Amino acid sequence: MNGPILLFGAAGQVGRELTALAQARGVSLRGVTRETADITSPQAVEAAVADAKPRLIVNAAAYTAVDRAEGDDSAATAVNAAGAGNVARAAAAANVPVLHLSTDYVFDGSKTGAYVETDPLAPLGVYGRSKAGGEVQVRAAGPNAVILRTAWVYGPYGNNFLKTMLRLAASQARLRVVADQHGCPTSTADIAEAILAVNHALIAGQAARGVFHFAGSGVTTWHGFAEAIVDYQAQRTHKRPPVDAITTADYPTPARRPANSALDSGLFARTFGFRAKPWPERMREAIDSLFDTGGAQRKAEGLS
Repeated sequence: MNGPILLFGAAGQVGRELTALAQARGVSLRGVTRETADITSPQAVEAAVADAKPRLIVNAAAYTAVDRAEGDDSAATAVNAAGAGNVARAAAAANVPVLHLSTDYVFDGSKTGAYVETDPLAPLGVYGRSKAGGEVQVRAAGPNAVILRTAWVYGPYGNNFLKTMLRLAASQARLRVVADQHGCPTSTADIAEAILAVNHALIAGQAARGVFHFAGSGVTTWHGFAEAIVDYQAQRTHKRPPVDAITTADYPTPARRPANSALDSGLFARTFGFRAKPWPERMREAIDSLFDTGGAQRKAEGLS
């Protein structure tokens, strides 16, 4: 397989991280965005695949506005379910493996302990249902697919919880963060590494297919994650607002969130030989990168 990785969703936070890592590693990658290849269009997807002649297709394109999805079912489904199917069918037609990113929101969060790949799907809302529908379509398109479920994604690009907490820590006297939802904060840096691990396995001739969980190492709450962010950034900003623990009921949102989003990543580690770093370590790296890239990026990303 001599072609590039073809990446749908190159403008998103995972897409930008993967693009940067591939460039640093000398891995051939061609990224496409919604403007150049909208995955809701089968024809656009097919044309992108035919043009790139890839060795692996990665679908990181998604509708991720969880709360907005509750009133926008058709748009979420068009991207996360039908769009995922379009990518997977084009990959199958070209006899190219596909890696599709999915989410912890396909579960209802009622399980005690970390979710494994064989646990039944039970999404709570529109976003989760649309992503579960995408998994169904990817599996139906053909056997040569990896579905990679991840959770609580953050990093230096785009909008995410870590960057929101940095902004609030700089501007608010006190923060209030939910403490009864548990999960594994997952750095885009680790997700990008995981994707390249799958790519390496394919180049080595390893059969890579099926559903895998991949998340940051360690479980915390949103409140615990927020406290760690605020504590670490205080070394640079000298601002350390208190972070109050609240319940989900204290912070109502249009979409219901799983109370437990912890994912067991053991199968991925055993199959591909890679496990995410402990989330506090990756969190510190992400914060350092945001402060160390200088004022221009921080302003562009809404942190100044």
